Amino acid sequence: MAQVKLKGSPFKTNGELPKKGQKAPGIHGVDSELKEKTLADFQGKKKIICFVPSFDTPVCSMSAKKFSEAVGQRPDTVVVYISADLPFALKRSCTAENGMKNITALSLVRSKKTAEDYGVLLQNGPLEGLCARAVVVVDANDTVLYTQLVDEITTEPDYDKALSV
Repeated sequence: MAQVKLKGSPFKTNGELPKKGQKAPGIHGVDSELKEKTLADFQGKKKIICFVPSFDTPVCSMSAKKFSEAVGQRPDTVVVYISADLPFALKRSCTAENGMKNITALSLVRSKKTAEDYGVLLQNGPLEGLCARAVVVVDANDTVLYTQLVDEITTEPDYDKALSV
């Protein structure tokens, strides 16, 4: 189990992020149109997979905007955000008007298996059952190139490292 902090208080995740060079675990989520999405939907593209607690927090929405802007000129790359938010909240939050036109947001509403498989499901504390903040970069063949479990949930990920991969 990994550990993250929320405003300095430590909390455990259910496991560890996948290792660099490993085949990425599958993804199963529901988009804002209530359609199931999997890793196969992004086949042949590089993927920046971001796990967040909720889009209804400033850090989550800000990070989505920054990644969306950064990949705007990269047609070979997609950004996939995964949270426990309901698909209806994703539809409200993840719009071009909110600066998020280049991301796909997925809800874990039907299953938390993806969060479990990536080791980011929080096991205790006030955010128990939500995702820790993490970034996993995967190549076009679904091999893990980079991971970051953000130590303090209330801080942003390292955009430069993730985007440099």
